[in-house]
Amino acid sequence: MAKWFRNNGEIVSQKWGNSLRLTFATPTLIRRWKAMSNSFPSLRVICPPIIGLVALLLALPGAYDAQGAEQRPGPPRKPTITDTVRANVYADNTFSLYVNGELVAVDSIAFIPHNVVSVDILPAYPMTIAVMAKDNADPKTGMEYANTNIGDAGFILKFGDGTVTNGSWKAKCFSRGPVNGDTRNPRVENSPIPDNWFAADFDDGNWGRAREYSEADVDPKQPYYDADFTGAKFIWTDDLKLDNTVIFRKTVTAAPDGKQRPDFRGLNDVVPEGPPKGGGPSPRGPPPPDRRPQR
Repeated sequence: MAKWFRNNGEIVSQKWGNSLRLTFATPTLIRRWKAMSNSFPSLRVICPPIIGLVALLLALPGAYDAQGAEQRPGPPRKPTITDTVRANVYADNTFSLYVNGELVAVDSIAFIPHNVVSVDILPAYPMTIAVMAKDNADPKTGMEYANTNIGDAGFILKFGDGTVTNGSWKAKCFSRGPVNGDTRNPRVENSPIPDNWFAADFDDGNWGRAREYSEADVDPKQPYYDADFTGAKFIWTDDLKLDNTVIFRKTVTAAPDGKQRPDFRGLNDVVPEGPPKGGGPSPRGPPPPDRRPQR
């Protein structure tokens, strides 16, 4: 049988030790116990196991400190739009953006006119960003406008938490052409794209760094100037004209602006604060009347 005893205002099981240490006992309870045990010595033998059992049952809904403050974390709250940050993205010509392995934005225009895509995202750190950016190019020749021109590329991104593109990003080209700039006999060179290139745990350890380019190099159109890209740099791989499909990756360990933000990953696996709205089973009741015409 477990023996229960008092230790610094706690009720503790001598048999199970800390695994059943209950810290909800207050000084008032201890004083009352002392007064009762002095008046009735037999309670010193009979009551400790009873008090311990009652204390255990009372403690099951939650763990409490000496002041009665709940120590276990409560249910997570639902995120609101104020928990998001704005992502501004400009690509020459198109992109797909993943954050922590989830697709969050796709360029709505595959070629021209050039545009800025702005979306709200829920950041969670460490935050892995993966982007597939493509310059418009014929898949066989690497050229555009009916194989009469070699295009040029460029990519820039800024998040509202201060995350920006620069030369610290990883970058790798998976399709280039026309090889050697040969426009008379144009052809492309392709490398297999990994299935999980966007995953947070993808190994990009052997990838090189992105190269930064100036606005003059990329020649962005007006939508770029209408959006906020302060502090961000245009990036691509080493050849802005011949490298047509490029994947960028970056892991942001903490918010660059220093702001602490809740981590809402896995929210669908728990019951959040507040009752769910809609989608639940309908209350049972009598079946609707049969309104079919009688024959």
